[in-house]
Amino acid sequence: MSDKLQKVLANAGIGSRREMEKWISDGRISVNGKVAGLGLRVEPEDKIRVDGNPLGPQNQKTVCRVLMYNKPEGELCSRKDPEGRATVFDRLPRIKNGRWIAVGRLDINTSGLLLFTNDGELANGLMHPSKEVEREYAVRVYGKVDDAMLKRLKAGVKLEDGEAKFTSIRRHPGDEESMNHWFNVTLSEGRNREVRRMWESQEVTVSRLIRVRYGDVELQKRLPQGGWVELELKVVNGLRKLAHLAPETETLLKVDDKKQLDHVQISRMRRAVRKHQIKNKQ
Repeated sequence: MSDKLQKVLANAGIGSRREMEKWISDGRISVNGKVAGLGLRVEPEDKIRVDGNPLGPQNQKTVCRVLMYNKPEGELCSRKDPEGRATVFDRLPRIKNGRWIAVGRLDINTSGLLLFTNDGELANGLMHPSKEVEREYAVRVYGKVDDAMLKRLKAGVKLEDGEAKFTSIRRHPGDEESMNHWFNVTLSEGRNREVRRMWESQEVTVSRLIRVRYGDVELQKRLPQGGWVELELKVVNGLRKLAHLAPETETLLKVDDKKQLDHVQISRMRRAVRKHQIKNKQ
């Protein structure tokens, strides 16, 4: 059975389908010695090269993997930064086939849950607006917040790139008399700085923003900032279901891998993060 070239490349973990379409248009992909064009379908035995480098045999299945990363403020969601600033890819484990792809982005001042996968099709499916995968954020805003404002944010507010709304808003108790207010908000899309821009449209300022959930995956409370864990097969398949993909049948996790972080693992992660931070400052 043949597949579209951009799908094969995405499944190999090289990038999203959209990225692969651009690479094909730019002439960076060849099939059986000829520069490929958009719309080309390939067979498992076809020889594919990316920038002159051979792609592994298509019939060698790559196991779908997903990492949970607790992003600190100050890290960029880029592979490399011309100014040498820290990026979310710096401390991820090395991968033999393909590369880690970030599922969505968080801006430099936002912390919390960031998912990575080696499956470009899964990443694209989880990010695509048509799938309406829910994201949840804990947000601290400064300014006067009343019920009328919360009603507007749930009904929909106009931004420069269209209307946006929260699907739910939950106020944290105990801060009614303060000018700083904590809320948990959810929305089903991931436009650039959308949560911040929605609150700013109501003339209040976001002073903290933490993503705490993506789909059914919640940020592990004991996972240190800058730390990562690989998700078990059941959780991976929950994400694949959200993206309307067939379940994965294999995992690279060992049977005795712990589902919950213990003190030893947490301490080891914190030491590794501190060591990395010191190295970056030098």
